[in-house]
Amino acid sequence: MPRIIDVIEAPNQGANELVARVPEIGSGDFRLGSQVIVRESQRAIFYRDGKSLDTFPPGRHTITTMNLPILSGLLRLATGGDNMFTAEVYFVNMREFTDMKWGTPQPISLRDTDLGLVRLRAFGQYSMQISDPKRFVDQIVGTQGIYTTAQIEDYLRNAIISRMTDVLGENMKSIFDLPQLFDEISAGMRAKVQDDFTAMGIALKQFMVVSINPTEETAKAIDERASMGAIGNMDAYMKYKTAQAVGDAARSGGGTGEGLGLGAGIGMGAGMAGMISQAMSSNQQSQQPAAPSASGAAATPGVMTLEEAASYLKVSPADVEAIITSGDLKARKIGTQYRISKDAIDAYLAG
Repeated sequence: MPRIIDVIEAPNQGANELVARVPEIGSGDFRLGSQVIVRESQRAIFYRDGKSLDTFPPGRHTITTMNLPILSGLLRLATGGDNMFTAEVYFVNMREFTDMKWGTPQPISLRDTDLGLVRLRAFGQYSMQISDPKRFVDQIVGTQGIYTTAQIEDYLRNAIISRMTDVLGENMKSIFDLPQLFDEISAGMRAKVQDDFTAMGIALKQFMVVSINPTEETAKAIDERASMGAIGNMDAYMKYKTAQAVGDAARSGGGTGEGLGLGAGIGMGAGMAGMISQAMSSNQQSQQPAAPSASGAAATPGVMTLEEAASYLKVSPADVEAIITSGDLKARKIGTQYRISKDAIDAYLAG
């Protein structure tokens, strides 16, 4: 004997439960005259043989051929006129789901006008509501087997991250400008992701970017740049460090060895002063135009490393790597190292 379900309802649908299925497994045995109870925050959709029969709004409903008109033909064909039929009922939760999380599982690589190439991680939250129950059950529940918010967060994250890469690429010039662009990025993301959500029967209510953080490598580059900016005048900085070293050396001795410590400090100071003077003299000479020589062309290797190419172009290695990655500069990657020919660099400079 089939077990006939006379009262069809999902009274205990949880706050994080998108869809409740009656029965949970297989098809249920229903008959005309059965009661369907739909809560205020629910919609009930009957399915038979993979096809939707009708959608019931909130309230108490009695199943008849009037509210399930497709059944009349199905019953005559499948049951010989009997008023019993098999189907599944999906109760769709229509409440707004808040505090949904998203984040980048892998860093996003982007160009940066200050640092050359940066890698960022982004995190945020959004709220959503099922707007088209039938489409949602057809495309998400029926094909993906998704019934809870935890499951759909993973599914929707891919759509969000693909759009995030586009929005950041269009709006970001420098990582240092990002904090003032959070509102614009959030608005752009909502506009782009909305169409993807609508196609699944979901309305995107709110979208927020909570943080965009650099990876450890990018953060280190930012710290180095900040340190260089704080140093300012390199010549004054070197003189200051020399004076510190002389003072430390002079104080290194004590008691009877005080004179020895002072002498060592003076000797070290003189030596460092000589080194600095020599370095500054070399720097001044390097700023003067170099006299042409027959062997000048041979000083530049025909095949360069990333650092040699950066020195030749007078840019940072990160800038050279960004040009290679963009395809503008031809290079070979051997293992983990790049090798760039001088001819390729000259061709790139010639435009």
